[in-house]
Amino acid sequence: MNTQPDPAPGVDPARRFLRPEEVAQELNVTVSQVYTLMRSGQLAAVKIGKRGVWRVSREQLEAYVVGLEQEAVHRIESSTPGGS
Repeated sequence: MNTQPDPAPGVDPARRFLRPEEVAQELNVTVSQVYTLMRSGQLAAVKIGKRGVWRVSREQLEAYVVGLEQEAVHRIESSTPGGS
């Protein structure tokens, strides 16, 4: 069973790094929000070269999404009466 999400249309699933525009498409957010996540350290990214081209690895994007899902589960459990 494949647990990996389907990549956004037009994104090659074999590529290791994604451009901020591709990350925004996969998360369904704006590119500006992606840059904010990268600058804050919430979404691990690498800055390549002198001009500072930002890229996010597929692994880091997946780890970020998994973390969001875990936070959501924790929020639900803590807001439910009798939850842990």
